[in-house]
Amino acid sequence: MFWSYCRPYCRSMWFAASVAFMLLAPAALVPARGETAQQAAVVDSAKSDRPATDKSGQDATAQAGQLNPTPGAKEEAPPAKEAPSADQVQPAAPSKSLTERAIDKVKQVAKSAGDIFGRVPCLAPKGLARSFSLPRVARKLSAGEPLVIVAFGSSSTQGYGTSSPEFTYPNRLAAQLHRKYPTADITVVNRGRGGEDAPEMMKRLQTEVIDMHPDMVIWQVGTNAVIRDLDPDATAQMVQDGVVRIQASGADVVLVDLQYSPRVIEHPQGASKMVKLLGKIAQLRHIGVFPRFEVMRQWHENQSLPIDSFVIADGLHMNDWGYACFAQLLGDDIIRSVGQIKLGVNVPSGVPNQPM
Repeated sequence: MFWSYCRPYCRSMWFAASVAFMLLAPAALVPARGETAQQAAVVDSAKSDRPATDKSGQDATAQAGQLNPTPGAKEEAPPAKEAPSADQVQPAAPSKSLTERAIDKVKQVAKSAGDIFGRVPCLAPKGLARSFSLPRVARKLSAGEPLVIVAFGSSSTQGYGTSSPEFTYPNRLAAQLHRKYPTADITVVNRGRGGEDAPEMMKRLQTEVIDMHPDMVIWQVGTNAVIRDLDPDATAQMVQDGVVRIQASGADVVLVDLQYSPRVIEHPQGASKMVKLLGKIAQLRHIGVFPRFEVMRQWHENQSLPIDSFVIADGLHMNDWGYACFAQLLGDDIIRSVGQIKLGVNVPSGVPNQPM
C-alpha cells in the first residue's frame, strides 16, 4: 500500500536527491584534494630543508647539535664573521729555493747528529796518527771554488744498516763540512755499492769516480776481501793501481780500512794483514788512511761499548751511531788536515791556519 501510495512522489524525490548529491559532491571533494596537495607540499618542503649528510651518511646538522631544539628556545642566528683587516691577512709563505731546502736538510742532519751523541759521546781515539795530505782540498776551500768529494766503497759507504739515507757516513760528513765551511760550495757524492771489493770497484773506477773530476776521493776497501778470503796481496796491488790513477787525475786520496765487527774478526790473520797492506800503500803513495778498524776496536775495548751498540744484528755493518761517529772523526781529520797546510794565501774564515 505504501509503495502504491508513494510511487508518484518517490520517483520525483529520488531524482531530486540524485541531482542534489551530484551537485554537492565536487564541493565536498575539493578540500580533500587540497589537503592531499598540501601534505605533499609539506613532504617536499621537508625534503628540501633536510640537513646535508656527510659521506658516511650521518646527519651533519645532528652532529652539530642543531636538531630537536629545546621547546620554547629561540633560535639565534650565528654571529656574522668579521672580515679580517689588512694587517691581519697573512701573506702566503714563498716557496723555498733548492739552496734553502738543502740548507734546511743540512740543519736537520746536524741536529740528528747532536741528538745521537746525547747518551753515548763520540770520543776521539787515543794514540792514533790520523794526518792526511789534502793540498787540493785546502786550495779549493781557500780560493772559494766548488769542492767535490767522492765516497767510493762497498755497503758501509752505501749505508747499509742505517735507519735513513740521510744517516749514511757521506751525508753525515757533508753536513759536518757545511757547518764548518758555511760559505763553501761542497758536494759529497756517494759511490758505494754493496758486496764489492777491489776487483769490482776497479771496473767502475773510471766512470763513477775519475770522470766525476773529484777533488778528493775517500776509498773504503778491504772488508769484503777478508770475508771472501781473497788474496790480500792481489787486493792490495789493485788498490795501489787505483790510487795511482786517482792521483793522476789530481785528486787527493784517503783510504778507509776494515770495520771491527764479529764477521771480520772471525778472520784475524786476514784482517790484520789487510790493515797493514793498506797502511803501506798510504805510506808509499803519501796519502791518508783512516784507521777504522782500530777506531772501532777502541770503542769496544777502551770505551767499554758492547759491539751490538754500534754494529747491527748481521755482525758486519754499523748502525746509526756507528756511522755518525765514524763520519764525525773522519770529518775532524779532514778539517784538521786542511788547517795544517800552508798555502801562502789567505785562508778564508772558518779554515784555521795552524802551524805544521
